[in-house]
Amino acid sequence: MNPAINWEAEHRQTLLQSRSALERSNQSVIRSQVIARESEQIGTEVITELGEQRESLLRAKERLSQTDQGLDKTQKIMRTMKRRILTNKFVLIVIIVLEIAILGFIIYIRFFKR
Repeated sequence: MNPAINWEAEHRQTLLQSRSALERSNQSVIRSQVIARESEQIGTEVITELGEQRESLLRAKERLSQTDQGLDKTQKIMRTMKRRILTNKFVLIVIIVLEIAILGFIIYIRFFKR
């Protein structure tokens, strides 16, 4: 065998193996790029969705704050109404007691004062 031919065959084989390894590496890089693009797209979608959820939560917080303020006003109104009801009951009781006293006084004058 001729050593030059043997060397050429080995060199050719090494080049073919190197080319094959380079093609596998290239395919791996392409797959990595596809995965990176998909990951970026998913990340963008997640960020968009999180932004929408944040806006929704802020709107809910604002509505809750308004509702809380409304409840505070309602509680104040209810306390005022309760005070007025109690005052009205007291006034009615006083009026009824006075009427009974006047009626008793009139009955006493009519029947027992003769």
